[in-house]
Amino acid sequence: MFNNSSKMLFFMILIMGTLISISANSWLGAWMGLEINLLAFIPLMSDNKLMSTEASLKYFLTQALASSMILFTIILFMLNSNKIYSEYFMEMMILSSLLLKSGSAPFHFWFPMVMEGLSWLNSLILMTWQKIAPLMLISYIIFKPLIITSIIFSSLIGALGGLNQTSLRKLMAYSSINHLSWMLMAMYSSNSLWLMYFLMYTFLNFMMVFMFNMFKTSYINQLYSLFFNSKSMKFFIFFNLLSLGGLPPFIGFFPKWMIIQYLTMNNQLFLLVFMVLMALITLFFYIRLSYSALMLNYYENNWMMISYFKTNYMLTLMICSFFSTFGLFLITSLYFFL
Repeated sequence: MFNNSSKMLFFMILIMGTLISISANSWLGAWMGLEINLLAFIPLMSDNKLMSTEASLKYFLTQALASSMILFTIILFMLNSNKIYSEYFMEMMILSSLLLKSGSAPFHFWFPMVMEGLSWLNSLILMTWQKIAPLMLISYIIFKPLIITSIIFSSLIGALGGLNQTSLRKLMAYSSINHLSWMLMAMYSSNSLWLMYFLMYTFLNFMMVFMFNMFKTSYINQLYSLFFNSKSMKFFIFFNLLSLGGLPPFIGFFPKWMIIQYLTMNNQLFLLVFMVLMALITLFFYIRLSYSALMLNYYENNWMMISYFKTNYMLTLMICSFFSTFGLFLITSLYFFL
């Protein structure tokens, strides 16, 4: 539908829209940035396939609803000279629309359906870059009752929703919803903590999407039937999957460790126990996948295909996988030595 130069132009506009939103000094400027971001992402989603066209339409309608809520609230706030509407009502309206834009529960219903119709590259953009502007704007207005509600629902739905999924895209979508609850919780501590969590999550998401895209994998049974051209690739993909779930020896546990420490120091034990239990359910379906692949006897080669060595992708993949697997040991070692 669009050539590579047109897609690159839309991608640059996408980045520009996000930067306008996070650097705006008024809500109207932030709304304009979100709209530019939306209008640039829609052409990237559409690639003349029925599922991607349907996904782009669902995404557009949902985001247009959230944008109209933000604009409506801004207009009400500007006309609110006689204090007809309370400040809490304004904050709740804007926060609800931003949670809808980010895909947080209970406003998450569009997110798995849109993910199912996208390519892996667009799925990666939707799970990572498209969350930057809404989350940054959410960090400006933390309305505690609604944030706590969203944290609880996102933990619960992200954990339970992924249990019966066979599509890897939907599995990653529910995993993203669960991770959003930890990011929202991190906002209570500091901006630096949720940004660190987001960067770590983006890195691990990039690793998983890179491998799924490289092997053209979309469903769980393909993880076993294709499996893969090497035992090394099997370990790469499942160690990164467990790291994304936050299993302690891997780097994905580090930001959760920081949030658990913050919740413990502030005596928020109910939220701590609830979020850890939901994270364990998320880990359950990751470990179930990994156990089936690593312990059952599937047809596979005992060597790496030579063609893979000829690409720079494999070297990058091995370095990133090493950091994902042993990063927690490296960080803790630096902490004790320094």
